[in-house]
Amino acid sequence: MEENNKSNTVTLPERPKHESDAVEQQSNIAILEKAQKKAKTPKPTPVKKEKIPNVPAAPIDPKSMFKEGFLKSVYNEKSSDRVITRFPPEPNGFLHIGHSKAIAINFGFARYHNGVCYLRFDDTNPEAEEEKYFTAIEEMIQWLGFTPYKVTYSSDNFDRLYELAEALIKKDGAYVCHCTDTEIKLQKGGEKGAAGPRYACPHRDRPLGQSLTEFRAMRDGKYKPREAFLRMKQDLTDGNPQMWDLAAYRVLEKEHHRTGDKWRIYPTYDFTHCLCDSFEDISHSLCTTEFQLSRVSYEWLCDAVEVYKPMQREYGRLNLTGTVLSKRKLLKLVEDHHVRGWDDPRLYTLIGLRRRGVPPGAILSFVNELGVSTALTNIQIFRFEQSVRRYLEQTVPRLMLLLDPIPVIIDNLPDNYVEDIELPFSPKDPSFGTHVVPFTKTVYIDRSDFREVDSKDFFRLAPGKSVGLLKVPFPVKATSFEKDESSGLVKAVHAEYEKPEDGTTAFKKPKTYIQWVGSSAAHSSPIKAEVRIFNPLFKSGNPDAAEGGYLNDLNPDSEEIYPNAMIETGLKEIRKRAPWPEEEGEKDLKKGEAGWETVRFQGLRVGYFCMDRDSEGDKVVLNRIVSLKEDAGKGS
Repeated sequence: MEENNKSNTVTLPERPKHESDAVEQQSNIAILEKAQKKAKTPKPTPVKKEKIPNVPAAPIDPKSMFKEGFLKSVYNEKSSDRVITRFPPEPNGFLHIGHSKAIAINFGFARYHNGVCYLRFDDTNPEAEEEKYFTAIEEMIQWLGFTPYKVTYSSDNFDRLYELAEALIKKDGAYVCHCTDTEIKLQKGGEKGAAGPRYACPHRDRPLGQSLTEFRAMRDGKYKPREAFLRMKQDLTDGNPQMWDLAAYRVLEKEHHRTGDKWRIYPTYDFTHCLCDSFEDISHSLCTTEFQLSRVSYEWLCDAVEVYKPMQREYGRLNLTGTVLSKRKLLKLVEDHHVRGWDDPRLYTLIGLRRRGVPPGAILSFVNELGVSTALTNIQIFRFEQSVRRYLEQTVPRLMLLLDPIPVIIDNLPDNYVEDIELPFSPKDPSFGTHVVPFTKTVYIDRSDFREVDSKDFFRLAPGKSVGLLKVPFPVKATSFEKDESSGLVKAVHAEYEKPEDGTTAFKKPKTYIQWVGSSAAHSSPIKAEVRIFNPLFKSGNPDAAEGGYLNDLNPDSEEIYPNAMIETGLKEIRKRAPWPEEEGEKDLKKGEAGWETVRFQGLRVGYFCMDRDSEGDKVVLNRIVSLKEDAGKGS
């Protein structure tokens, strides 16, 4: 890897439109109301605050997004004995966190109402589709805990779609156009934002038979790309640009991954989507508000070819600030080696989040917490991390981890001293169980837990000062330290074990307990590890606004590597008992056979971690999922 990076601002659409003359949809505009000035009122008598118990908040009902609000009203509008939905991604890229909302809504809505959901690949553009995307999309849906009723493809319906296109021509509902892109834009009033007059294509009123002949000529290879289009004859007087004679078919000289070289013409999204919904008897076609204007053309085409018309309704999409998600920009990051690949843990692709260790249940919980409405949802990255942190707090075990270890030699213990110390995997949940670690003459602590010169505001180890080692019966007191002459860093600390000589258990309890790892070859302790700490990929919250573009906003400190970290031997049992937690798409994995990323735990006082797929044999590589608490300086 050549370079490291940081954080960005990007809109997360459910899916892009791909036809050449597509009109960008209008976004929702928030209506701001002026606040009335508050009248001055007498200050209330101060009330003594009650101490709030330090207990986790009650979890949000995982089905709440379907029981109330927008999705409840959608079902009430069309209650059905058999709910059928679909998730229709284009297989031209990897899914990102924005898609998780669409997956949760479409699959979750069907599951909640005892219905079914199709996974339908919208494979109508062979120029951009690759097998790896089909595979990754299906894997991510399974990982999130959903099983499609059927996996279908828009290309399954190419013959039927072609027949309906011919039928539409015969009904005087479509015509073959030979205009250039520029001419088509002028017919629609000019470039984006222009308000010129709209007028019909000169081919719009050609005889039906001529359009039919020309359409068949398109099919048979007479025309090259962009020399001919089949356009729907809609309503140019309508104020909705989705009714301005949208393209239905175009010529593409590219073999299709499933149909080979059978076709030279391919249907557009606007022609394909509603008809495939109809063919699959979709009861509720749920999509983002960028397709709200498309509802009119969706219904128009179903009526025009006289097929069943599903109900389309639109919800606000999820926008995440602080990262880039466009395929083009992500590809640039990958190809220029700013990141390891599409699954780099600093990216917000779903495969990146999985490798980072974010549990699928945490993603669904995040979507559920946000709720569903027609409003656009702009969320900062720290909000997402907060949600993940809350989820992990309740679901993963705890281990002692040292990023930058230094040895502490306890001089008053014999060389062969070993004491078994029992530690709980969770201080709050006994069902997590316990494990035993060795306390020995030499233990390791984190460098940050020792200071050469003590101060009043420092409560950990320093010369002449005592601290507790977590769960060890008695404290240790530092007596001296050794330094490396070349680096000037402390290379070892000497200490005494403050066990009372009279055999009593009475001792002064230290103010602080720190994590530690014992040195014992017999116990294979410590376990050495490489730890990767991930920071934001970009320096600002809006990389696209950076001077010179988003690449100029890359954070050179987006990844910190600790090559000599140590972890206690409890990791061995954690690996055997993975996945942590057993939820969503990971709940049926066999113990010990789950992916590396399912080995999750809290590193005490450091953060939440998982094992990375770069681990092999005795080599342990850990990724930080999120910090233990919100980093200073993040959103307010």
